[in-house]
Amino acid sequence: METREKHRASLVIGTRGSRLALWQAEWVQRCLQKLAPDLSITLQRIQTSGDKIVDVPLAKIGGKGLFVKEIEEALLAGDIDLAVHSMKDVPSVLPDGLAILCVPEREDPRDALISRTGQGVEHLAPHANIGTSSLRRQAQLLYHRSDFQIHMLRGNLDTRLKKLHDGQFDAIVLAAAGLHRLGWREQITEYLSPTMSLPAIGQGALGLEGRQDDIFVTNLLAQLEHPPTRMVVDAERAFLTRLEGGCQVPIGGHAVYRDNQLCLDGLVASIDGKQMIRDTLSGPLTQAEQLGMQLAEQLLDRGGRTILSEVYGHSV
Repeated sequence: METREKHRASLVIGTRGSRLALWQAEWVQRCLQKLAPDLSITLQRIQTSGDKIVDVPLAKIGGKGLFVKEIEEALLAGDIDLAVHSMKDVPSVLPDGLAILCVPEREDPRDALISRTGQGVEHLAPHANIGTSSLRRQAQLLYHRSDFQIHMLRGNLDTRLKKLHDGQFDAIVLAAAGLHRLGWREQITEYLSPTMSLPAIGQGALGLEGRQDDIFVTNLLAQLEHPPTRMVVDAERAFLTRLEGGCQVPIGGHAVYRDNQLCLDGLVASIDGKQMIRDTLSGPLTQAEQLGMQLAEQLLDRGGRTILSEVYGHSV
């Protein structure tokens, strides 16, 4: 595709059609409109494979790439100029010609428990029914309390909350960031500390994806970039890349920036939560990706390789 012009009159943002996805895209739209008042910015809703298939666990149908594939195809075809993703939905390897052009400041990365009785995770009844779509959350919950009964929970945030309130589950676990963005903080019973439930790679962050050769969009988005968030997310994604990770295996990773140091916490677990390999690594912020790769190697050497090889069917 030819290099896009440096100046243009309009810009099209591609997004999924869920309430949360639209909130995120509209937030980006408002931010960009302030930066470029004369630019016509419109949204284009795109239904992804992940949105169409809601009755099968993600691990069985291809994982997180299902939420971005059709949007990336629209980017490559020139039908849209920018895609707004939840970073945790973005695969660690992007199609040729595309890049994450901007990572804005991160929201709360933690998992959040919502229970019908208002009880926190420690006080839920024995054998409580917990709903989650995430093998990562499942493994950590079972590691903490092996009596929990974990059940698949797919669908948009409002759909998941309705299933809880209809009595299908005793509690559900969701990303705190989405609840915050939609103004549903009061629904949260308890924030799960990263010590108990290590977040997904990139959880709470947005990834603004575009064409590498689009100078106009690249320059415009540079004004929304939050370098500390970019660095910690780069570390997490490098960790995931080395582990060849997706939704098929419980992998968690969370990095923080503190005192000019980046501290990365990572884990690999078995689906039943009986095996968990976890470690941390700190180093200079400028070595974010190297730290992610190094921590992955440490976990592989400590037993993660055996867990992942059994899931993937090949050596990691």
